[in-house]
Amino acid sequence: MPHLSACAAAAAAAITLTAIGVGTAPANAKDGDQIRRGTCSGSALWKVKVSPEGQRLEFEGEIDSNRVGQTWRWKLVQNGATIATGTRTTAGRSGSFTVARLVVNRAGTDRFVFSAVRPATGQTCRGVIAY
Repeated sequence: MPHLSACAAAAAAAITLTAIGVGTAPANAKDGDQIRRGTCSGSALWKVKVSPEGQRLEFEGEIDSNRVGQTWRWKLVQNGATIATGTRTTAGRSGSFTVARLVVNRAGTDRFVFSAVRPATGQTCRGVIAY
């Protein structure tokens, strides 16, 4: 077997490590899931996820403010039409809340907008995802 130079061996290792990392999905994502994350107008974070569920789609929206007891008003829009609204309070160790809905999978690309406002401060969150 031919001897590799140190440079050639390092390049081969880098290519191998790069190939292993390509195409891997986050541990919490299933095949077919679409996930987006972002920041709100204050210190909170948002996450939206759409997953295929048979002939329907499962939408999940999360607001994580890292503070327990905050009240938020939220709204879910699919293709321009409001399909759900509500009020939630952050809870748990993470100070977050999640909204999950099973929705009709419309023909073509579905565009979801998940928004939330904290009335006490005016902080806003807005996550957009297309599936």
